[in-house]
Amino acid sequence: MSQTAKYELLYIIRPDLDEDGKKALVERFETILKDNGAEVTESKDWAKRRFAYEIKGYREGTYRLVNLQSNDAAAINEFERLARINDDILRHMIVRLED
Repeated sequence: MSQTAKYELLYIIRPDLDEDGKKALVERFETILKDNGAEVTESKDWAKRRFAYEIKGYREGTYRLVNLQSNDAAAINEFERLARINDDILRHMIVRLED
């Protein structure tokens, strides 16, 4: 049996996405995580911040912080794959937390 690992996931949503679009995006990606065996323990908007440099034509973005735990990497791999090809997510970072 594999051990449950804890992860912190941070992604930046493009700033011109309307509130309904942002809500749908967040729900879609949390569903992807849950469908692949992860348990989302916390998910919240962190802040809207200016970037030090332009990213995909934008000078700012909304940061979303998600804490989760998972028994295998399937959920993380699927999130990463889909976040890379989604135009609404400017950047993402996944960190495995120490126990």
